[in-house]
Amino acid sequence: MTDFIKKNIFLIILFIITLSIGFLTFLTFIDKGFIKLTDTNLQYLLIVNILLLTSLFVFIFFEIRRAIKTDIDKDGLKSNKKYITVFALFTLIPSVLISIFSLFLFSFALEKYFDKKVTTVVNNSYELAKNYVDEIRNKIQSDIVLIAFDINKSKKFLNDNINEYRRFLNTQKLIRDVDEVHVIDINKKLLFTTLKDNQPYLPPLDGALSLVIDDDRPLKILNAPENISAAIMRLQNFDNRFLYVVKFLDKNISKYLTESEEAINFYYTVEEKSTGIKISFAIIYIIVVSVLLFVSISIAIRFSSRFFRSINNLIYASVSIGEGKFDTKVPEVKTDKDLEILNKNFNLMIDRLRNQQEKLIINERHEAWSNLARKLAHEIKNPLTPIQLTIDRMKSKYSNQVNENERKNFDENLKIINNQIKQIGNLVNEFSDFARMPKPILKENNLIQIINENVKLLKELDKTIDINFNKNKEEIFLNSDREQMARVFFNLIKNSIESIQQRAENDSNIEKKITIEVNEENNHIIINIFDSGIGFGIFAANIKDILNPYFTTKKNGTGLGLSIVSKIINDHNGKIEFIPLDEGAKIKIDFIK
Repeated sequence: MTDFIKKNIFLIILFIITLSIGFLTFLTFIDKGFIKLTDTNLQYLLIVNILLLTSLFVFIFFEIRRAIKTDIDKDGLKSNKKYITVFALFTLIPSVLISIFSLFLFSFALEKYFDKKVTTVVNNSYELAKNYVDEIRNKIQSDIVLIAFDINKSKKFLNDNINEYRRFLNTQKLIRDVDEVHVIDINKKLLFTTLKDNQPYLPPLDGALSLVIDDDRPLKILNAPENISAAIMRLQNFDNRFLYVVKFLDKNISKYLTESEEAINFYYTVEEKSTGIKISFAIIYIIVVSVLLFVSISIAIRFSSRFFRSINNLIYASVSIGEGKFDTKVPEVKTDKDLEILNKNFNLMIDRLRNQQEKLIINERHEAWSNLARKLAHEIKNPLTPIQLTIDRMKSKYSNQVNENERKNFDENLKIINNQIKQIGNLVNEFSDFARMPKPILKENNLIQIINENVKLLKELDKTIDINFNKNKEEIFLNSDREQMARVFFNLIKNSIESIQQRAENDSNIEKKITIEVNEENNHIIINIFDSGIGFGIFAANIKDILNPYFTTKKNGTGLGLSIVSKIINDHNGKIEFIPLDEGAKIKIDFIK
């Protein structure tokens, strides 16, 4: 998820900006945004919306095309593209249908919002509240006229007596059903009142007195925030005295009146801009649906590519294996757990096939060379005995007849012939050994003990060579033929000793060292032999040729030793590798238990 956000950060920013502008346009249409509702502002907002929406579509198009090119086209399977197309269509079609249905539903709801009955209710609710307030104001106006008339008529009776005024005003308050009755001067100072001593006095609004100083008509006052309906009137029979009457409205009526007025204004604003609201809603919906489609298609591409890339790799690998290329490997890619297991098992199968092929090739090669060695041994051995007998006869018959000057040459020539016959005999014996390699008799043998015995024996060949033996266990058992295993380690260690000796002939300062490592882990026995000898030299490029019979890097070698070693290891379900080093060589043997 984090990677997806990082890769599409620009798209996310563009989406947020486009969506924000869409909502701002919607709020402006209903006159609830911070931008003033004017035709010019709406025109600019719609242009910005169209530009951003176009940019969003273009960006999504290129991103999807890039994702398809990167994750699908390079895999090359038609089924991959087909599944992506089907997935995209199954996402697109419901989204389009839902979009059309939602827009239709919104349009229908908006039309119902402006239904005649709803309009009537909205208007009537406002008129009802307004009429109530007007009624209160008109009543307070008539009441103040009557109270003023009574006060003017009772001027002599009242005679500025506070108690008489209080009684008189309280009587008027009850009769006229008002909340407060005050007599004030031109400075709004309270002269007489119905208020008790602990009740606060709210003077009339500024400027109200100036309007009635020269006018005998009452002035209606509405203080909506304080829920007060009041009236003020000049008392004609008194100098600079005014009657101020207050009637408190229902505490919620003023708020309701204000809210009703705002609601009506909003209602008619929405009605007037209904087309623009539909457009802005459609823009917002298209933006959201577009991004959701992009996300769904991107996820489809990602998961499809993860799945089909593994399938493609398996197909390509199987084709290569069918062509006999057993070095093929299925690339390890991050995908579903089951497909990762499938890839891993497929690679293990390839390894087993390659190992079986190598074993089969080695067995066939050894079988062919065994047949050849058997025939060669037979053909060479037959004439060796007559040749040896003839040489013996020649020596006994002609040695006394050769004069003293030629006797020495005669004996040396016979000796050379005998040496060559012995060398041919040794070669024939090796041919015979190679041809008669017996099948292994398998038993549980301790390889550590077998190697130790050979190391002790071979140390006597050259005590100047340091042989180190390291192992991770004191006993490591392998179901094997003891004699054949001993022959393997004897030949390999002996070859390393001879390689070091051969190098020492040209460089006396070399470090004469052989290191043997044996480790058992995960049903594998890994044996590494390092030496500081001549290495593989010019044969390093074709290292596998070393295992061919009669191929040797030694001066007097027959080339059969490593072939025998290879066959023994192969018969014991193992594998041998020859690895060139900068200073020497490494031999690695891997036995599977």
